[in-house]
Amino acid sequence: MRWTYACPHCQAMLNPDETVVLIGECGPHRILIGFHPEPGNYRAYFPPEFDLQDGSTWDFSCPVCDRCLVADVAPELCALDMATQGVRHRLYFSRTAGEQATFLITAEGITKHGKDAEQHSLEMLELI
Repeated sequence: MRWTYACPHCQAMLNPDETVVLIGECGPHRILIGFHPEPGNYRAYFPPEFDLQDGSTWDFSCPVCDRCLVADVAPELCALDMATQGVRHRLYFSRTAGEQATFLITAEGITKHGKDAEQHSLEMLELI
């Protein structure tokens, strides 16, 4: 299955190949990070020699328009638009390094992915 990701602000495609590319910022670090496009697959690609600190909170932004992807409705998550077979959905993912929590919002409801998904309150997401 092919997943296509876009910035919710400028609609720029964020995965021109097999990796979703975002700008990540934490403290003094501002880097490009690649993520696996499959919801629930937490493989990520970092610059060589970069040491990710589990538990650190990251701000993610679009590499095209540079707008912040932190979700207004759930500040501990970031949001992307996702399309499968031409149908658009909203995907939320945790900003905390090492935390596996992803939420896919479709017309059918919310699908949770990751071992840490249950730690998040989805009341605000359910209103969307």
